[in-house]
Amino acid sequence: MCLATAYNVKDHDSVILEYVSRIEVDGDKVILTDVLGDTKAVTGTLAMADLTGGVVKINCEN
Repeated sequence: MCLATAYNVKDHDSVILEYVSRIEVDGDKVILTDVLGDTKAVTGTLAMADLTGGVVKINCEN
């Protein structure tokens, strides 16, 4: 199982959500779901996803 940690690029790589198992993009929203099914939606764009390294970086607007 590949899990990742999502970081906010615009806030010095602060952690948005850990153990991310699913990423959805809906317009200007990036919706992250963790392994337990909890979701977090942020406004921004996906900057990069390194699935082998377990890193997702998002340019958050807020």
